[in-house]
Amino acid sequence: MADAPILVVDDNPTNMKLLFFVLSAQGYEIRMATDALEALAVLETFEPRLVLLDLQLPGMDGLELARRLRAEPRFANLLIVAVTASAMKGDEERALEAGCDGYITKPIDTRSLPKLVASYLERGRSQPTAR
Repeated sequence: MADAPILVVDDNPTNMKLLFFVLSAQGYEIRMATDALEALAVLETFEPRLVLLDLQLPGMDGLELARRLRAEPRFANLLIVAVTASAMKGDEERALEAGCDGYITKPIDTRSLPKLVASYLERGRSQPTAR
């Protein structure tokens, strides 16, 4: 699983560098996008197994992007994990309702992130949504 393709969608350059560094060091193939529209463009030519998705993006937010991805049958088995600094009551539930398979809060613990990503990839999507 360590060579699994992953798309990181985050508008914060520091977070992107951190995720890229930590995950590429584990052997994952990483592509990055700074907003939802760029992520959709990347997904035209790149087939990740996992998307690490910031919920607070400029323009279309991460929740809307998750909903759009879940609405497309070709993404039925794509794992989407919300990565956000927003840790208010109900945020995790909103992310899961939008189609995310998990929820990671920032700041990111770089020591546990590789194991967490590996566990999502091993588990896969338990209930793929094809519409």
